[in-house]
Amino acid sequence: MKQRLIFHCDCNNFYASCECLERPELKNVPMAVAGDPKYRTGVVVAKNELAKKAGVKTTDTVWQAQRKCPGIVFVPPRHALYAKISRQVNEIYHEYTDYLEPASIDESYLDMTGAPEYYGMTAVALADTIRQRVREEIGVTISVGISHCKVFAKMGSDYKKPDATTHITPENYQELLWKLPIGDLLFAGKATVGELNKHHIFTIGDLAQRDRAWLGALLGKGGQQLWDYANGLDTEPVRLWGEKEEIKSVSRGMTFRRNLVTEEEVWCGLSVLTDEVAAQLRHHGLKGSVVQVHMKTPELKTISRQVTLDHYTNLHKEVLQTCMEIVRTHWHIGEKSPIRALTAGVTHLVPADQATEQLNLFAMAGMGEKSAMNREKQEKLEAAMDKIRMKHGNSSITMGYTENEAIGVIRQRKPGTIAPDNDDT
Repeated sequence: MKQRLIFHCDCNNFYASCECLERPELKNVPMAVAGDPKYRTGVVVAKNELAKKAGVKTTDTVWQAQRKCPGIVFVPPRHALYAKISRQVNEIYHEYTDYLEPASIDESYLDMTGAPEYYGMTAVALADTIRQRVREEIGVTISVGISHCKVFAKMGSDYKKPDATTHITPENYQELLWKLPIGDLLFAGKATVGELNKHHIFTIGDLAQRDRAWLGALLGKGGQQLWDYANGLDTEPVRLWGEKEEIKSVSRGMTFRRNLVTEEEVWCGLSVLTDEVAAQLRHHGLKGSVVQVHMKTPELKTISRQVTLDHYTNLHKEVLQTCMEIVRTHWHIGEKSPIRALTAGVTHLVPADQATEQLNLFAMAGMGEKSAMNREKQEKLEAAMDKIRMKHGNSSITMGYTENEAIGVIRQRKPGTIAPDNDDT
């Protein structure tokens, strides 16, 4: 069987590079794209190389960036411009393969298996050709990681920047990657890194050489997944261009600023998470019949429980109440059993227009009529809320939860803000 060949193409300093296309004078001064401090988005979401060399980092506040780099020029984000250039970049990628999967506005995976032979050049030469085309035809630069799997390809594009190609092979991955800090491995978060450090795991190689089952006992499935990633055993395919990934579940999780120790705090945390879950279900036209909750302790142990409903739902009120009942039933909320993180989700999904009531004894006896009427009323209410949010932004109206800054629950950002363009490597 032919070994896969995956490219990960990552645009360098993308938002800042886009701004420099229309304002070339910005190339010669330290500059950053930053949001609006009034809406708590007064942070750097992208910067050019000059600002980066001065120590400015993505997520620095405006005042932090100014302190590090006096005279830095700030420009507001322009979503339409970034989306337009992103499409142009992907059009070049699409000329080389139909298996093209954008991972974000500035990065894409390409399955290039067989392409070097077709074009009569090495994989590195082909990547360099694509880099040159993007640079000359569009005006932004990209870094390309090449490997046999998506994880190593992604790590390859991060390995050397800007405007570089890195080929990670089964023969050299240990030499290139195993010496790196464990935090450089995809999906190794801060808490996970801290727990691994306690067991003298400091590099990717340290983790790769541990027993997979032991890591599973320590961190659950996530530990085993990290072991697979460290050893290049990621088999996730690259999707066809334009192919939408089948949504099998919708979930949202959050690690809180401090541990939750009261029922009010748990309710607050679950409220914001289930609000997002329900909104996404409605956005995709889906309903689900299984509600799940994952509770993580300060020791990173995860307890997962689920409940199967007798009907399909995409209502925030129902999902929240069900999640709360799951926690009350399977957890002793209090100082002696703190909760570090929560994830709420809904699975067993079907298109909303195909969701039918599963008749039970109560419904057959006519006792379910009232609950069905209440559900229909709630659906109209939440649909009306969706329309308000589309017009005025997600923070314009909430489903009854209050902010609790102590645990990190705050209203969402001003609509139209963008995610940081993380390129600090």
